[in-house]
Amino acid sequence: MKVAAYQAPLLRCGSLEAIELIRRRIEWCESEGVAILCCPEAILGGLADYARQPVDFAIDVAGGQLANVLSAFGSSTVATIVGFTEIAGDRLYNAAAVFRNGAVIGRYRKLHPAIRKSVYEPGHQIPVFTVDDLTFGIVICNDSNFPELARTMTAKGATALFVPTNNGLPRARASAKLVTDARNVDIACALENGIWVIRADVAGENNELMSYGSSGIVDPEGTVARSAKLLSEDLIVAEFS
Repeated sequence: MKVAAYQAPLLRCGSLEAIELIRRRIEWCESEGVAILCCPEAILGGLADYARQPVDFAIDVAGGQLANVLSAFGSSTVATIVGFTEIAGDRLYNAAAVFRNGAVIGRYRKLHPAIRKSVYEPGHQIPVFTVDDLTFGIVICNDSNFPELARTMTAKGATALFVPTNNGLPRARASAKLVTDARNVDIACALENGIWVIRADVAGENNELMSYGSSGIVDPEGTVARSAKLLSEDLIVAEFS
């Protein structure tokens, strides 16, 4: 099975330009036999913590709004992991959906919002998902710093872990060191659990934020199979044996 991580450009907060960018990447994945494409955390709209009106781009799942937004990704061969801000009642969640064959087949809510006074509520569930013969888990960005999550998912049968990430930070805090730190976390997770770890980050800069881009794929032996270019949009692919 082939999987891919899309290192998307760091767009302005509230932008939905990523929909067309992801659609093009899905088309490429279809032509190359890629089964799962992982996109960054909050790729649709950006992180709500940096938005003046975060509810303006929050998406409802229960009412079918998310499926409508993702309808452009209606591939029959590629499952896409897409990060977004979910609204449920009056609560916001940092979430990732698994979208395949025109339907949302699963969703994960970030358990550990990274900003101390985040507008996001923490999630509470630790699900696993299955596409074809691959059972996998999802953790969002800061969640990867909590090893017990990967352990729980591995115990449920996961052999791969996808990590949608958004390291867009104010310029004074942005650093290439975050790339090294993320890679070390992924290597440790892969070695401890004997699983593949696939991280998809944003890269570049907008008017306020900057990210070097920590996208990478680590195999179960802790070897970095692929790593994305720094500060640049990129797509990396690995094949599971």
